Amino acid sequence: MGMVGGGEGAFIGQVHRQAMRLDDRIELVCGAFSRDPENNRRSGEALHLSPERCYRSWEALLTEEQARPEDQRMELLAIVTPNHLHAPIAEAALRAGFHVFSEKPAALSLAEVQRLAATLAGSERLYGLAHTYQGYPMVWQARQMVRAGVLGRLRKVYVEYPQGWLSQDQAGQGNKQAVWRGEPEQAGPSGCMGDIGVHAFNLAEFVSCQRIERLCADLGVHVAGRQLDDDGAVLFQTDGGASGVLIASQVCTGEENALTLRLYGERGGLEWRQEEPNSLVHRPLGEAQRLLRAGVDQGWLCDEALRRLRLPAGHPEGYLEAMANLYSDFATAIRSGATPDVPGIEAGLRGMAFIETVLASHRSDSKWTAFAATERQV
Repeated sequence: MGMVGGGEGAFIGQVHRQAMRLDDRIELVCGAFSRDPENNRRSGEALHLSPERCYRSWEALLTEEQARPEDQRMELLAIVTPNHLHAPIAEAALRAGFHVFSEKPAALSLAEVQRLAATLAGSERLYGLAHTYQGYPMVWQARQMVRAGVLGRLRKVYVEYPQGWLSQDQAGQGNKQAVWRGEPEQAGPSGCMGDIGVHAFNLAEFVSCQRIERLCADLGVHVAGRQLDDDGAVLFQTDGGASGVLIASQVCTGEENALTLRLYGERGGLEWRQEEPNSLVHRPLGEAQRLLRAGVDQGWLCDEALRRLRLPAGHPEGYLEAMANLYSDFATAIRSGATPDVPGIEAGLRGMAFIETVLASHRSDSKWTAFAATERQV
């Protein structure tokens, strides 16, 4: 694997590197970690890479790796840059013959993702998107229970993602992560909804097995001087007849990373919390609620959940293991030629359509806004 971005001082690049090493399926062999030559050099040195494979730019990385003999060049490129570079680098990498695993969102606009989808369709390469929460075993368990009809007909979906790290002007205090997330040229047209709201949206659709058809959104900016939203709420309706609420905020003072999903049907409810990921609460109709725990297999854990578990009961597994599950599944798909069991270009299309529909709804006087079409451009 090669990597673009994720140099010294970055957060998510280090997470990707730790996760991809967890199963010994992938080796990092090259990178273009920073536009700052010294940062790039130090980053490569810290990762024990050969200096000649620490490239000055992502363009140089693609060109020089493509020129290497097939048994020596990278096969997979991880993109962990600010958002505005995701699609251009992914398209170029696919055209150069490399598989791509990208941070989300896939691009800055739906039209850009549609062009990326067309490039992917003609490339015979694989594309994955880092919606890491799909790597958690109990998320798959919840999805299987919904699909099996344990809850009956689904009525309500509530998903919330409160954070507090932007409760103050972090960008003004020099926080690099806050700076680029507040700039439309790098982050895209939405702040909070584009950064974490899209994770909540992806989780809600994945577990409910339903698609949001229309929504009503309200966005806000609570810290003076910000160009992009730092808070928002969405009412929505799905193609399966359920209704729901999505809340995303980065100004919930004191909150850490409290992504929570609750689903209610005719025969019961489910609740999963990212900060307690090994637990799934099941509330059957007319019975006491049950706490289902990862690693405690009494015949009820589904195969998809079991396959993603690594440790016996009582040994906490978390974010790194979830992302490692995505990387492991992606590595299996590269070797087998099968479709990867990870979020891909469809998740990228849906996620960008969600962001654009939320923005359109916020600017509209209409109560409901139809979900943007996601047909691929060819």
